[in-house]
Parts: sequence; C-alpha cells; structure tokens
Amino acid sequence: MKVNQIETPALILDLDRMESNIAAMQDLARQNGIAMRPHYKSHKCPWIAQRQIEAGAKGITCAKLGEAEDLIEAGFRDVLIANQITDRAKLARLAWLAHRCRLGVCVDEEKNIADLEQAAALAGATIYCLIEYEVGMKRCGVETKEEFLRLAKIIEGCPHLAYDGIQAYAGNLAHMADADARLVASRDVDVRLAELIGFLRERGLPAATVSGVSTGTAAYKRSGVYTEMQPGSYVFMDGAYGALGLGFQNALFVLSEVVSLKKDRIVADAGLKCFGIDQGLPVLAGRETAAADMSEEHIRLSLPGHGCKIGDKIRFIPGHGCTTVNLYDKIHLFRRDEAVGIAEVVSRGKSW
Repeated sequence: MKVNQIETPALILDLDRMESNIAAMQDLARQNGIAMRPHYKSHKCPWIAQRQIEAGAKGITCAKLGEAEDLIEAGFRDVLIANQITDRAKLARLAWLAHRCRLGVCVDEEKNIADLEQAAALAGATIYCLIEYEVGMKRCGVETKEEFLRLAKIIEGCPHLAYDGIQAYAGNLAHMADADARLVASRDVDVRLAELIGFLRERGLPAATVSGVSTGTAAYKRSGVYTEMQPGSYVFMDGAYGALGLGFQNALFVLSEVVSLKKDRIVADAGLKCFGIDQGLPVLAGRETAAADMSEEHIRLSLPGHGCKIGDKIRFIPGHGCTTVNLYDKIHLFRRDEAVGIAEVVSRGKSW
C-alpha cells in the first residue's frame, strides 16, 4: 500500500528519518559522555520508546503517572516521571508501580516527600527521588543550594525513598532563536549546576544523577555537569524546532487531501482538530513559506500556481509535534512511499 492511499487526515511517520534522528541524538549523548533518557511525552508510543532503548538509551522520561503506567505495562524497567506527584491516590499507584521497575519522581517540598515515604512504606517499595532545581523555567523546583540540601537530608532519612540527585531541565532555553544566546544561557545553567554539585559533594550528599537537557540544547558540551539528558522532540522534529537548524530531520507529518481549489489557493481536509498549534501553525512540506489559515476542519493555503488537483495528498509539518501526536490514536509508518505498519499512540490523552 502506498502512503498516499491512507485515508486523511492521518498522522504519518517516515521511519528512515526517525531512525536517523534517534541515531544522531544517541551519538551526541555518547560524544558528550552522558546517558540518554528520552522524553516519552513527544510520541506517547511504547513502540518508539523501545526503538530508543535499542539504540542505547538507559531509560525513559515521562511527564505523568498515566504515561509511566503504560510504559511499565509495556515492559520498561527504568522510568523517570520528571514532575511532582502529590495526590494521595496517585501516590498509592506510584508506590505499587515501584515494585515493577526502577521508578523515579521529582520533588521540591517537604510534605510531598513525607507523603511519598508513607505511600512507599505501605507498599513495601523504594521510590527514587530527584530534587528539582530551579534553573530558569520559573515553574517548579527549589531556588537555593541550602534548600536543596535540606530536602536531600530529609530524603536520606526516609527508609523507602532513595536520594538520586538533581532534576534541572531548562526548557525555557529550548526554542531561543539566537543560537549564540542559547549557548551562553546554557553555559550559565551549567555553572549554577556545577556550584550546586560541588556544594552537595562537600557536605557528603553527592548527586549520583543530574538530569535535564532539551532537543534545543543537546548539541552543547555539558562540561561534565549532566549525567543524562531528556530530549524528546528530536525523534520527530516540528516546525518550531526546525526553524533552529539543529540538524535533525522532519519525520512526522499530517497527511491531508486537497478538497477544493482556486487558481491562487488550495483547501485541504486537516484543520485545527488535527494539529497542535501552540508553537505555530503547520506548514506545507516543500512549500514552507505558503501562507496558511485554519478552521476546525480545513486548512487554506495561499499558493499561486500550485499545480494541484482535487484528491491530491499533501503533507504538513506540525508546528508542535508533541501536542499534535496527542490528537491521534495511531501513527502510520512508512519507508519511502510504502506504508509499512501502524504504531498505537498508547498514552494519548494521559494527562493525569
């Protein structure tokens, strides 16, 4: 079956490009002397996560407990939830999951640590804790070395928790358009982290793990600071990251059909319900400068001399791959022009 025979709108994935992206990021990690822990939220697909493990990743990062449950059910044995889990019912689920794999979670305050210890004790499990350090996101995380040390000591005193180190994800730098400014800001984060690492080591609580780094900053030498990195979007790329010239290839597309046209424009059957547009509108592959506007069910392109006809299949690069994937139940896989299979988006909608 040819890829253009797939009914539209459909999410399609070029396997050759995806595999090239996975290999390239794994090589970057190897060159920098750090481990890969790619982020599941970008694809929400255990089949793709397994390809990343086979390429050399040590484990998988995810965003939510529901994603972790799917990963562990699929057989993954090293999972980090790179966020805080505070709800008591979720903590009970988390603790029982910790029987089945090496399960990590982020913390940034004392009560959450106490609740985690209680849940782990009831389950008879061990939960690994990374303390989140605020490095510019202005979201979660402790803001001083002293507060970090205080929480590390509390975790060390909990029989069912393991102090594992530092979560330091500077996602605010990921899409900085100026590459030089992005590099300088990343090095500033490295300096702050190095200071924290030295501070903890001097006080007898060294950080075994320092986790972070995004697709947008993965190419920079990490100066021996990070032990693992958590890029996600590199596996697919998208319009927002593509504008940065990072060297990865657009592998993910929305396949759409031309349903109406005039001399200077075309209308296709993929609208707002088919794309995550929080980081920009989709663009037509190969004609990226074509102006677009969208409604719920359609996208209209200003395209003088387009040469299209009704029924033609065209491919769009999503503005944001992560939020686009979350709109689909499945991804159609292809090599060159042949459709070769389907990967289920198992964790679609798992925002809890």
